[in-house]
Amino acid sequence: MSVMNFIRNSPMKLPSRVLNLRNSSFFGFRHWFHHPFPCEQKLFCKTNAFLPNFSYNSQFHAYPSRFLPFRRVINNTKKPNWSTSLDLSQSGSVSRPYVVSTDVRVASRVRDLSTSVETRVKDQNLDKFYLQNGINVNPFVVERIEKDENVLGGEVPVAEDVNNVKNIGEALEGRKSGIKVESDIEKEAWNLLRGAVVTYCGSPVGTVAANDPGDKQPLNYDQVFIRDFVPSALAFLLKGEGEIVKNFLLHTLQLQSWEKTVDCYSPGQGLMPASFKVRTVPLDGNKFEEVLDPDFGESAIGRVAPVDSGLWWIILLRAYGKITGDCTLQERVDVQTGIKLILNLCLADGFDMFPSLLVTDGSCMIDRRMGIHGHPLEIQALFYAALRSSLEMLTANESSKNLIRAINNRLSALSFHIREYYWVDMKKINEIYRYKTEEYSMDATNKFNIYPEQIPSWLMDWIPEEGGYLIGNLQPAHMDFRFFTLGNLWSIVSSLGTPKQNEAILNLIEAKWGDIVGHMPLKILYPAVENEDDTHSNLTSLFQFTLACIKMRRLELAEKAVALAEKRLSIDHWPEYYDTRNGKFIGKQSRLYQTWSIAGFLTSKMMLENPETASLLFWDEDYNLLEICVCGLSKSGRKKCSRGAARSQILI
Repeated sequence: MSVMNFIRNSPMKLPSRVLNLRNSSFFGFRHWFHHPFPCEQKLFCKTNAFLPNFSYNSQFHAYPSRFLPFRRVINNTKKPNWSTSLDLSQSGSVSRPYVVSTDVRVASRVRDLSTSVETRVKDQNLDKFYLQNGINVNPFVVERIEKDENVLGGEVPVAEDVNNVKNIGEALEGRKSGIKVESDIEKEAWNLLRGAVVTYCGSPVGTVAANDPGDKQPLNYDQVFIRDFVPSALAFLLKGEGEIVKNFLLHTLQLQSWEKTVDCYSPGQGLMPASFKVRTVPLDGNKFEEVLDPDFGESAIGRVAPVDSGLWWIILLRAYGKITGDCTLQERVDVQTGIKLILNLCLADGFDMFPSLLVTDGSCMIDRRMGIHGHPLEIQALFYAALRSSLEMLTANESSKNLIRAINNRLSALSFHIREYYWVDMKKINEIYRYKTEEYSMDATNKFNIYPEQIPSWLMDWIPEEGGYLIGNLQPAHMDFRFFTLGNLWSIVSSLGTPKQNEAILNLIEAKWGDIVGHMPLKILYPAVENEDDTHSNLTSLFQFTLACIKMRRLELAEKAVALAEKRLSIDHWPEYYDTRNGKFIGKQSRLYQTWSIAGFLTSKMMLENPETASLLFWDEDYNLLEICVCGLSKSGRKKCSRGAARSQILI
């Protein structure tokens, strides 16, 4: 879409001022950031006192599809009416038998992943979504008819209390109408999630990290974190409530352009904030002003920039388009520019010899000192997913052709690097055990000079015969053999691992269920601290596990994990994490009513009920990426490319 077409077709007026960007002609055109709210650059509007959440009983299913310019000043004594109507016609909670038909055809992937510099032609067959029975489903599936357990003719679970006539009546009524009946814990979770919603200028823009009414010192848990909002966003999207996600994406995009300074030094312009807070500033005449206050790491522990925020933002942007079917948001000029700024920051040339992304400790979800500086798996998996998402969403034109080529090359190099050097199983560990060190040659086997003594004692007996995993980190003379759950799960979801590796990861989780899942899914890593097997922390990250299981057709594992969580989460007041080896105790410093625990549970439940919709969120293996190689070694005659020897292993 050209800039002039964007302006001509836009339903809104451009803001009176354009954000002042450094190097504004970068990427071949001048950046016109389109504000959804034409406020001042500091993003404020006049309203009454900030309302951090909705009433637990409130429902919001639709918001205006476009934002009108406004600046409201109202008296503090007046209270706005937040009541809204419940629109079940748009709700994703409706569950009924479905029929998905498809034309069997060979679809070219040139549009998504080609290195060609030609402008993409929009392929209607690839872009369309089938909307059937109120649910977006994947058109690329085999035609079939399935019956849900909670619809007419299926089984309806009987309430434990046989005297509870209300529950039984609701279940029977739900079976007749074809509408899924939510359990009590699901109703509680939805009330809590809606209670965590943050509004700005009268519209929802995210959810707080935790909403514990008994917490007298919330620190930054009352802020909207980009990574923490992802499970909330998916829950709302799967429920058919996409407006809060759209607002979140646009407002955080505006914050990207802000100047960030720590001790008179500014990081790259594409950096996304870790979080933001809606602050209420008093004005004259008993009036108030709402202001968005972002944190780019200036207040973080260790003053670490949030590397993963921009990656999560791109991934969520793709998810919004996939589930809602609305691709106009990602086609906007300001959104396209935001994607390019993030990628420019990640793809910048440096001294590193590896395609993996180099980061400091604490720059992702594990934001404490856990020894994950360097090239942690979690960042590489998110990086890979963000690159694949960007390749799908970027508009191909003269200004983006070099970026698209760079993305293809990086994807190819990164997938080979992770699959070849991060993977360990019984066979690979035995090879490392016999490594020679201090090798100097182009044909060295021990390319990273790993000392066999680095293999931890716990690993020898822990690794199963039929399983394997991607290690947590790899640097010269250093391998972190710990199992990092999020990195491995997201490698499955994004197809960073091979199909065989992905299957082996789930096999390992199943074989070591007590260590990785325990009494409460799922541990963030294993072991938490080397040689201290009794001090492991757990994290409820169900939705990544559920999505990985759906992709690999291992739904029974996800159902087992969700059932474990369902038994305790509500009773324990939705804690942030659990402690001890098996996750029996609530964490010492764990916040209660943690939003990611609430949203992760809801998202997992909805994914299991509608796996076809969930399939829109993961990536399939793309073998074309493995054919791309820019090393030029075979042409120079110096040495044959190392990929040739490993191709048979990588392609399985």
